[in-house]
Amino acid sequence: MIFKSKYPDIKIPQVGIYQYVTSNPYKISDDKIIYVDCITGKSYTFGEFKHESKKFAAGLQDKLGLQQELSYHLTDSGASILIVHPEFFEAAIEASINAKIPTFRVLLFGDKEIKRYKPYRSILTCDREIEPVNYTPEEAKSTTAYIVYSSGSTGKPKGVERTHTNVTASLAQLTSVDDKLGPHSVIMGVTVSHIKGFNLETFCESIQKYKITHIYATPSTILELVNNPLTQKFDLSSVDSILCGGARLDYKLERKFYEKFKISVLQGYGYNELGELWVHGPNVMKGYLNNKEATDAVFDKDGFFSSGDIVSVDEQELINYKGFQVIPSELEYILLTHDAVADAVVLGYFSEEEATEIPIAYVAIKNGYEQSQSLAREIQFFVDENVAPHKKLRGGILLIDKIPKSVTGKVLKTVLKEKLKNDKRIKMN
Repeated sequence: MIFKSKYPDIKIPQVGIYQYVTSNPYKISDDKIIYVDCITGKSYTFGEFKHESKKFAAGLQDKLGLQQELSYHLTDSGASILIVHPEFFEAAIEASINAKIPTFRVLLFGDKEIKRYKPYRSILTCDREIEPVNYTPEEAKSTTAYIVYSSGSTGKPKGVERTHTNVTASLAQLTSVDDKLGPHSVIMGVTVSHIKGFNLETFCESIQKYKITHIYATPSTILELVNNPLTQKFDLSSVDSILCGGARLDYKLERKFYEKFKISVLQGYGYNELGELWVHGPNVMKGYLNNKEATDAVFDKDGFFSSGDIVSVDEQELINYKGFQVIPSELEYILLTHDAVADAVVLGYFSEEEATEIPIAYVAIKNGYEQSQSLAREIQFFVDENVAPHKKLRGGILLIDKIPKSVTGKVLKTVLKEKLKNDKRIKMN
């Protein structure tokens, strides 16, 4: 069965990555800091990023004779230059020897020389800047920009070729579906437990110091944040949302995380009938480097990529409020943190008055609380105070004795939708 995105189609940029990330649609000043190394404090402004990247490219050409090239990790990729973080120095040197990369072509991040290996800045310093290649739409689709190696869990690591269009499409899709992203956003580009040397304390300290708004995480990240008491020492309130991927996040863990931090978690894995996930889109890789057999094995005749993951798709429907996407589960999590709420389900219905879909909630209250309009209004106010304006429960709260569920515990939303046609809505004035 083919599931199509509920989001509207977007125009995919048919340009090179450099042109896309420097196109500057929000008119960001060259003086604005856009990158910060939270460990060293080193930062780059937008202007410095543009100039330094062009100088770096010129240095690669002038000092090391690098031309356009395709980038087993070194030998398989055909890489001729290695720039490595000092933390991985020993392993990198051994790999460079095996790949027959000369010593002078192995450079270090940072400012210190280690065992005759020099910082890249001391070698690649170049006064001139070069302009990046301008790709036609066809070239952007076919030209490999990055080669990212798989983990090798089913054999030797494979080089995943990602084209310029693959990358720009991913970025364009991300900004189109997340209405919280903008020039004000501060994104953390690392996940706990996946990057050595970046521990939980540094992670939390960086959020507090730099007011991080968006985080990309794995389930192990979420688990560590929930279980480690160290997190209570830091102010993480700046975080708007966390996108969790890599594996399915357990519902109970997701609930515990929200109860502790009051931060919603978005994830790409749902619950229902299991099946293998096949994916099709402009962000899907070009193929495996120098491995036609492996590439042919994961793509079908229609261009769908087999992920090998067994997943399921839930029946949750996004609520489209005046063009903004509202996720019902996010509002449900907030409802469940209210002292009086035992269970809750959020639905969308079309409001003739507002000429758009609006969220409405069915709520079952705990024993000891009396069903009343004042309690319903209190619960609605509680939610509305904790969400962005477009996510407010504009349809109100409907109190119900019990949320209808199947014998397996699945919410019977069709029953509630039918009930909604006749129920009187309790709305705030």
